[in-house]
Amino acid sequence: MSSLGKIFNPATVALIGATEKEGSVGRAIMENLLISKKHKIFPVNPNRKTVLDIKCHPSVSDVPVPVDLAIIATPARMTPKNVEECGAAGVEGIIIVSAGFRETGAEGEKLEERIREIRIHPEAGKIAFIYQSGALGTAILDWAINARIGFSMFASLGSMLDTDFGDLIDFLGEDPYTKSIMIYMEGVGNARKFMSAARGFARSKPIIVLKSGRYTESAGAAMSHTGAIAGDDSVYDAAFKRAGVIRVNEIADLFNAAEVLHSKNLPKGRRLAIVTNAGGAAVMAADSLISHGGELARLSDANLKTLDACLPPYWSRGNPVDVLGDADIERYIKAVTACLEDEGVDGVLIIYTPQGAAHPDELARQLVEISTKAYKPVIIVWMGGREVHKAREITIQNSIPAYETPEEAVKTYFYMYRYGRNLQLLYETPAELPVDHAPPKHHLKALIKNIAAEGRAILTEEESKRFLINYGIPITKPYHAKNVDEALSIAGHVGYPVVIKISSHEITHKSDVGGVVMGIDSDARLRKEYDGLADRIKEKTAGAEITGVTVQKMLEGIDYEIILGAKKDRDFGAVILFGMGGSMAEMLRDFSIGLPPLNQTLARRLMEETTVYRILQGYRNRPPADLKQLEQIIMSFSTLIADFPEIAEVDINPLAVSNGKAYALDARIVIDKGAMKPASLYPHLVITPYPTRYIIPWKMTDGTEVLLRPIRPEDEPLEYEMLSHLSDETLKGRFFQIIKNITHEMLIRFCNIDYEREIAFVAEIREGDKRRLAGIGRLIIDPDLKSSEFAVVVHDDFQGKGLGYKLVDMLIGIGQEKGLKEITGSVLTENQRMLKICEELGFKTIHLPHSDGVSRVVMTLV
Repeated sequence: MSSLGKIFNPATVALIGATEKEGSVGRAIMENLLISKKHKIFPVNPNRKTVLDIKCHPSVSDVPVPVDLAIIATPARMTPKNVEECGAAGVEGIIIVSAGFRETGAEGEKLEERIREIRIHPEAGKIAFIYQSGALGTAILDWAINARIGFSMFASLGSMLDTDFGDLIDFLGEDPYTKSIMIYMEGVGNARKFMSAARGFARSKPIIVLKSGRYTESAGAAMSHTGAIAGDDSVYDAAFKRAGVIRVNEIADLFNAAEVLHSKNLPKGRRLAIVTNAGGAAVMAADSLISHGGELARLSDANLKTLDACLPPYWSRGNPVDVLGDADIERYIKAVTACLEDEGVDGVLIIYTPQGAAHPDELARQLVEISTKAYKPVIIVWMGGREVHKAREITIQNSIPAYETPEEAVKTYFYMYRYGRNLQLLYETPAELPVDHAPPKHHLKALIKNIAAEGRAILTEEESKRFLINYGIPITKPYHAKNVDEALSIAGHVGYPVVIKISSHEITHKSDVGGVVMGIDSDARLRKEYDGLADRIKEKTAGAEITGVTVQKMLEGIDYEIILGAKKDRDFGAVILFGMGGSMAEMLRDFSIGLPPLNQTLARRLMEETTVYRILQGYRNRPPADLKQLEQIIMSFSTLIADFPEIAEVDINPLAVSNGKAYALDARIVIDKGAMKPASLYPHLVITPYPTRYIIPWKMTDGTEVLLRPIRPEDEPLEYEMLSHLSDETLKGRFFQIIKNITHEMLIRFCNIDYEREIAFVAEIREGDKRRLAGIGRLIIDPDLKSSEFAVVVHDDFQGKGLGYKLVDMLIGIGQEKGLKEITGSVLTENQRMLKICEELGFKTIHLPHSDGVSRVVMTLV
């Protein structure tokens, strides 16, 4: 069991500071511990013989059995000594609770009141609740208890000194009693760990976050438009989307979402059909739908004919479908069924008000029957009080979302829709570029180091555009001129019209100081504008070092201006911004944010989430932009950002579109002087790219050609094919039991991994035009990043050909590369072939007593 497992499910608990003193934290915790009969409790207090009739020990080291969890409830001055004693005694986990209450005065009395609050006991349930703020967390908990909402676990992380959100998500992801995870978050803590854990489990267990602090002023010191626009909260939004997490804005929505997001029927789209017996309520629902960005589904002609046959002649003949106030149950059911069968409908919202012949309880039972068989989501609004209370309970008990108002129902539908869309992003794992396709970058890294050595942080336009050219991003080429004569010579070479810009290491926004002149069409105009430019800059930026101007051919016929940029967020590292560009970018604030690396799908999603995306498809007789080219530019830019942890901020503004094609008219790169010597390959990314560097060809001993490579999300059908055709003996050797039902959830977990802390190599072979997996080797790294566990399975058709040996050897190499201390594995003692492979590779075999025929193999790497 992991250390977190020992904390949350300890067999033995030592309470250091246990006491019988009324109003003390030691007594309150002792009483709470004694409520559960699952744990052996050992009070620890050198001043007492017993506590609440249980033998008390003078020190944790005197407890006669190994201690899984120690709870320290002593004054702060004694805490360090107690922690040291726990370490010496081999205690697995520690929880520290502050002490000092009534005896410290008024403040202590408040804390004593807090102890009484601790004694609340929520009902058991399947929702886990993790929070940071003790006061708010307790208030939410109290509210949930009054609403009779049950929990599988609730835990306050406090200051997250040692255990954070990522640790608990890892633990709860494996907890069979938890189906949804709710989080109240003030700060993410270790963002890489959070993203890794959330991405690992969001597919099988919805994670709902209420994040406070939506508005900050942290962008004030940014040197680029991107840095100023991409505030902290918008980065959190982007990170949650990429991790498959749904963000809510209100406390009540935490529980609403937690109850429905595990539904097997998530909406495929925004098109909602509304079936109602009250026109006013339907209008309210439609208004809410449109305000959330949804659409009233357009009913098909065939559906309209079906509805004509079952509804009165004067029905609305459209959506919302008004079954009218005198509707009976049959009319309701036929209307709902018709809408569920309409291909243009993504979900159905049913509104009932107490009127007509449809009794709510019986209607609820029949709606449950058709809803449980449907492949689209159904949400019901029971408007009213006592008359519809039982109907609401019937639907909720059958896992059909039910609400009191149309607004609540529509909001929940869109949480479900966004959750489904976020889950789609989990299947997108962009790859590193193969070595033979990667742009040459070492000379650019040398350039950055030289600039940093000069004491500069901001690259010139010419230097910045060197990076873009290298990564295949089209530019307008700038030529540096030290004086007006050089500027005239350049203009004569490139041809008029031209643009001139001030060249200075110290001026970041040239337009703001009048440092850009466009549309220069003659030598005379160039001389005049050159002199005027110099005068303006001297007036507005006194003391700034001016090195001259840049001259570049002016791009004519510009239809659209975009901004493409990146910055390092303090929590999530590098992020990419796309949106409406130009000098008004910061004011318009039409943008979306993505976390690199990005592939084609993620690049398109980044564009789709902006208003400018719709404009780019053609606006007021302007030709549409080449969206495929923009996707490629975004992907190339993402590769650039991934390759350079030394970059702090980048602006391409504007990325101008003329006659459909995009060109970078201006660029600015700011370097991070603290990242000149990266500690790892991608220290600035919270999502690790698909590691193409591990792809290698190989041959089995019989000459069969194999491609060994890391697993991909899209390998799910291949892994299913392999696992479902293994012999019982091979299945038992891998899973210690014979698994006949290989579920979609299992395969998602196997194929969608975080390459930072887990690696799975597949051995792919080709049989004609068909691809097939011959074997899989997996290494899962423990959260402490010191140890790991491996597992290997080889298809029966390919056993005895050296593949198992090769896969284990590759996993050992990964462990060495990541600096692990040891690799372990569990092998059936009867699986002598696997034990022999491990022995030949240098593993030591440990036959544990009472191990039920399982041997442990261990290799020390350090």
